[in-house]
Amino acid sequence: MNDSYSGKNGKVKVMYVRNEDNNDNRKDNDRRKNSDSRKNNKRPFGQGREQGDRRRGDSERPVRSGDSPWKTISRPEGESLKPEHSGISGKSHIDPEQLRRQRLEETRIYGENACQAMFQNRPDAIVRAWFVQSVTPRFREALKWMAANRKAYHVVDDEELTKASGTEHHGGVCFLIKKRNGLEVETYLQQAPAKDCVLALENVGNPHNLGAIMRSCAHFGVQGVILQDTAMLESGAAVRTAEGGAEHIKGIDADGFTTTLNKFRNEGYTIVTTSSHKGSTTLAQATLPEKMVLVLGQESDGLSDSTWEDGDIRLSIGGTGRVESLNVSVATGIMLAEWWRQNKA
Repeated sequence: MNDSYSGKNGKVKVMYVRNEDNNDNRKDNDRRKNSDSRKNNKRPFGQGREQGDRRRGDSERPVRSGDSPWKTISRPEGESLKPEHSGISGKSHIDPEQLRRQRLEETRIYGENACQAMFQNRPDAIVRAWFVQSVTPRFREALKWMAANRKAYHVVDDEELTKASGTEHHGGVCFLIKKRNGLEVETYLQQAPAKDCVLALENVGNPHNLGAIMRSCAHFGVQGVILQDTAMLESGAAVRTAEGGAEHIKGIDADGFTTTLNKFRNEGYTIVTTSSHKGSTTLAQATLPEKMVLVLGQESDGLSDSTWEDGDIRLSIGGTGRVESLNVSVATGIMLAEWWRQNKA
């Protein structure tokens, strides 16, 4: 306990500390008082209530200054107050480099379907979780598993979950998870199925488009997605929009877009490029191969000229022409549906 005040000259400093010297005397005094109290309580039979009340009132009198366990000492002005204990003071040190690496290795996903799919497929990747009360009955198994495996989780209100997830569209749940690393082309090819469509996205970065694309890929049996930065496939908005489809997608690192496409071509894949701006074969007229890489471009300008011309087959989607082009996620769904019809259905 400490306090301070200033006198008229502004130089008086006071600190209250435990008076260890008086501890023994205080204990002796307490014992004597207790003994006297017991003796006084042995009043004769018939003693009035008034006398007993007076004794009780005496026991509740204020503690005299000499009985106080505290003593007052002064310290010169300007002298710092040093705590008389060996406790830890100040902030704990966290290695900034370690924190930076940890943040690079983790990401936050949200949305009920996305988080349910995450728990069903990769529970060990969950680091921490936040829930609002209303969704906890539907995550009962996840909560049991996290408690049994010492995974931290928090039941919070909507405002706190918005802060934890970074969005108001969290759907009542948010997971902090370990990111998946993108696959090398060679690793993917070792486990590729006999009939396989791989999607390649050139400069597609909108997370909502990526999420819709992953949802279509999962629906039509496409596993591999080639991307310059595969980490974009696990952004919170993309995973939420995919509604669980992200768990069925394998990101493939594109270390040089053209080089990556050539590696697939050398393994028997047909490279199929698409455009709504250039003359090409319409999808309705095309025969799509069992093994192909379907290449789509960015939302505004489509594929670059060099990538477009590198295609073994060049396709467009026929329509009225009343709009310049389709959204890239919509075009992807139409293309994959036709490949599925011809080769898998």
